[in-house]
Amino acid sequence: MLLHPGEIEATGWRVEKLVDVLGSLADVSPDVSGRPRIIAIDGRGGAGKTTLVQRLQAFLPMSAVVHTDDIAWNEAFFEWADLLIDNVLRPLHRGQSVAFRPPAWIEHDRPGAICVPAGADVVWIEGTGIIRDVIVDWLDASIWIQGDLAQQERRLAARDGDTVAQQQHIVNWLAEELPLLLHERPWAKATLVVAGTTQLDHNPDIEIVVAPPTAPWTRTQGN
Repeated sequence: MLLHPGEIEATGWRVEKLVDVLGSLADVSPDVSGRPRIIAIDGRGGAGKTTLVQRLQAFLPMSAVVHTDDIAWNEAFFEWADLLIDNVLRPLHRGQSVAFRPPAWIEHDRPGAICVPAGADVVWIEGTGIIRDVIVDWLDASIWIQGDLAQQERRLAARDGDTVAQQQHIVNWLAEELPLLLHERPWAKATLVVAGTTQLDHNPDIEIVVAPPTAPWTRTQGN
């Protein structure tokens, strides 16, 4: 598997039922009450984060999703941690609903808002760079998606387009993504590693290929 320099390849891959994985993620934070459990899904661009969160949400109808791409819309690629903490994570920890219009949405007249209704059982926070030091203590569990770098870059190109401007966008994204991930090492902080590229036979409708992280992070404080 082709990985970025510095990323450790996970070992001990195994096939598990999605419902069992959801149970193990909940077991990491059994004391959560009065608010939704907050679970992050991180991985490089093109890793399959959105696809994974859709699969997980299908098993938990009372869950909600926040995409960091929405918070970063018309902002710098990865300079959104404070916006996320102050306007999404902090209210969720108080058991409040969320209806957040980022400053760039207001400035550019983007309609709607980033919403999480009251009463959600789980809130999935999905996006590259979500598992980082400044954010991890707000998370109850987390997933890192590990996959082949070349395949992920092909997915990026297929998703984002192949015009000159779109190709430059991908180049710019990767130029910021690599140093961030090498600094934060999310694969070592995650509760669980999920295979974005695998040769293990499994039924993607009900199963998933997982491995333990190289150095599991343990939640030690509340917010």
